[in-house]
Amino acid sequence: MTDLDLAFAPAVDLAQMIAARTVSPVEVISNSLSRIDEVNQKLNCFCFIWHDEALEAARVATQAVARGDPLGPLHGIPVALKDTTPTAGHRTTLGSYTHEHWIPERDAYIVGALQRAGAIVVGKTATPEFAHTLLTDSPLWGVTRNPWNLERTPGGSSGGSAAAVAAGCVPLAEGTDMGGSVRIPAAWCGVVGLKPGLGRIPMDGLPGLFDLISHHGPLASAIDDARLFLQVTQGPDDADVLSVPCPLDLRSPIPSSVEGMQLALSIDLGLWAVDPVIETVVRAAADALRAAGATVDQVEVNVTRSDEAAWVDLWGVFMATYYGHLVAQYRDKMDPEVLELIERGNSLSAVHIKRLELLRTELWRRFARVLATHDALLCPTMATGPSPAAKADQPTVHFEDGRYHAFDMTGVFNLIAPCPALSVPCGWDRDGMPVGLQVVGRRWREDTVLRIGRAVELALPDARRRPPI
Repeated sequence: MTDLDLAFAPAVDLAQMIAARTVSPVEVISNSLSRIDEVNQKLNCFCFIWHDEALEAARVATQAVARGDPLGPLHGIPVALKDTTPTAGHRTTLGSYTHEHWIPERDAYIVGALQRAGAIVVGKTATPEFAHTLLTDSPLWGVTRNPWNLERTPGGSSGGSAAAVAAGCVPLAEGTDMGGSVRIPAAWCGVVGLKPGLGRIPMDGLPGLFDLISHHGPLASAIDDARLFLQVTQGPDDADVLSVPCPLDLRSPIPSSVEGMQLALSIDLGLWAVDPVIETVVRAAADALRAAGATVDQVEVNVTRSDEAAWVDLWGVFMATYYGHLVAQYRDKMDPEVLELIERGNSLSAVHIKRLELLRTELWRRFARVLATHDALLCPTMATGPSPAAKADQPTVHFEDGRYHAFDMTGVFNLIAPCPALSVPCGWDRDGMPVGLQVVGRRWREDTVLRIGRAVELALPDARRRPPI
């Protein structure tokens, strides 16, 4: 029988309990695996569960506690990895028949970093094919569902990781974010999700090391758990030539005071059609930060349709470069949306792609003017509540009356990749589904966005609940 209080305990609390010997790693990991077995048939959030390996690691971790060995910050804590992250000796499918039987020869940097900190990997989480979209429904593994409503998607592409954290399977899970793939499912599942600044967490799981929109990030049950994840996974490391050489000091809990901070607020970023209830919830979160001592100014950012199209072009080139060679053999087993992205990428000229740097430059200058006088920008993570779980049931994304009628407000912040972007739960929509506040900070100031997120946690405790599953 699963102990739900233990299952939903934050990683920070579990680490303290293990160090104090009030609970053992074997108990924690056994409970985690029990919870996964309870809910995974409904959620389909795990594609691989490492029962035997995780329990053996837990026994070794328990013996280390008994001997009085020095313990890492995540000693005995269960974590999950996204099934796009290479794991030596374990299948890594990318949610695709093209990699159905791929067993990498080496771990990605982040796998080793988590394990060196004492974390115990309990399995790998579902992703759409090649992590290409904002809901988790892959040709290989099928539909992943939201713990708050099984008819809705948890989001994507790190949807399996977010659902696993929200459902109490693990307190921490790894995700990747190239257009919102950590923040989207964090918002729709009611958990914390962080896209760090580019290179803060070394990323060596892609075929190329010079990608400028790709990030690892945590899905976490609480802000301080996200801090702990970032503490143990940040570089620098030569595994990633772009890793940031100056690490942050994240050894202490995140401060909660926003007294004197200057924050900017934009509900629609000048482009999106935002659900009125989500607007109300986000404005209430901004008011809570004002009440906590911050100054919050309404600002205009004016994201354009060209900005959003630029990200889609880059995404198409990404897909064509890394996975286009697989189309000839696997076309009939690939997601049609992936094929469309690959075709788009193949159709673009090198000059067009280079010109996108000019567009990104102008976009950065618009945001830089805001961040020059503000510690962070506040906006919704998602413009609407969660969409249906299956790809076949998705509503159409479109422009109308000068507004972009789409789900996520995240990809634009991958175009200014050094800026960290956080999604923190801030309330509930008309259907009782979670709403996320997005906090975008100055370059590589993850400590600032986490601090603001912690203030939101304290000011809006009702935004954190257990799902009904």
